[in-house]
Amino acid sequence: MAIIFMATPEFAVPSLRALVETDEDVRLVITQPDRMKGRGHALSSPPVKDLALSYGINVLQPEKIRGREFHEELASCKPEFIIVVAYGRILPGTLLDLPARGCINVHASLLPKYRGAAPIQWALIRGEKITGITTMLMDEGLDTGDILLQSRLEIDKNDNAETLFGKLADLGARTLIDTLRGVRSGIVRPVPQAGEPSFAPSLKKEDGTIDWRKSAAGIADFIRGVNPWPSATCSLGAEKIKIIRARAVEGKGEPGRIEKASGGLFIAGTSDGLLQIEEVQPEGKKIMPAAAFIAGRRLREGDEKFS
Repeated sequence: MAIIFMATPEFAVPSLRALVETDEDVRLVITQPDRMKGRGHALSSPPVKDLALSYGINVLQPEKIRGREFHEELASCKPEFIIVVAYGRILPGTLLDLPARGCINVHASLLPKYRGAAPIQWALIRGEKITGITTMLMDEGLDTGDILLQSRLEIDKNDNAETLFGKLADLGARTLIDTLRGVRSGIVRPVPQAGEPSFAPSLKKEDGTIDWRKSAAGIADFIRGVNPWPSATCSLGAEKIKIIRARAVEGKGEPGRIEKASGGLFIAGTSDGLLQIEEVQPEGKKIMPAAAFIAGRRLREGDEKFS
């Protein structure tokens, strides 16, 4: 029976590839319309669209998904499943009821933790040590459907949002294939979510501002979670910089104050512990080691502060 795949970003690419490589009948791919991106505002197509077209799969990019014509187009496929992987829109009940075996969502957290649009980023920001993938049978709530399968993943201390995206994208693909096989065989059955939910709302550009009143460990986790977007930003005098990589070290200092900027070490104070800054990106320039950044500046230790 046919599968309809609804997805948009790079995160969903391994799942679509896995479906095709396991000979699933992916009849139709639904993705977001092409958008203007980058400084040049060039028209850019979603990664899922590019892969689908390379496989010769029909692609639809509707602006709206609640129209009768769109519903009839999907119904004509007589889908066994609709699979949703970071599509970017909430599906109406009419679509949820369409496939014979339901709509399956691949979500990048261990639900009910981190329901919402940015589970990978928030898991890092909150300092989680374990995350994973949940496949669930979708309902009309926000990531509230019954759980089908869960796969756990240990978060490496050097992971940021970009590296963790890649790991979870691959794990999501494997978990999806196991889910389909399990549902068809009857081994996998939906189970209601249990436990206290937490939420992972979308991040905006202004959410990247560093709060130096937090602990060094909390700031280091924050920097990992917002890398590469919206990036951890702060100001040093009139200069805006992004902190790309940092780690918490022992010691005491005043929040935001430069405690050391010599000998190749760039260290700032926080409310609890010190933050050793390892990579930065000055506004309009490339990423550089913190040692190179401080070598070109005369920073007064114990006097100047980040804001």
